[in-house]
Amino acid sequence: MDARKTRFGEADLEQVFAGAGRIIAARGKTAREFSAADLTGDGEARAALAKAVLGPSGNLRAPALRMGKTWLVGFGEPAWLAFFG
Repeated sequence: MDARKTRFGEADLEQVFAGAGRIIAARGKTAREFSAADLTGDGEARAALAKAVLGPSGNLRAPALRMGKTWLVGFGEPAWLAFFG
């Protein structure tokens, strides 16, 4: 899928992260981990997830990478190094 041609917003999050076990949202030196239950959980958990994975334009932040059941969204060097070892 080419994110330059297909945009994903808040309404698409359940579809994009379907089957995900965990979602790691990285930004700078910080990273926050979410579970798939946060997508279907209460409004507060879903709002926190949306805020972490969506950029200022309201679209999914880049880079976004799926490996197995784990998503890594956004760039933060410490999170990427921890993920890839």
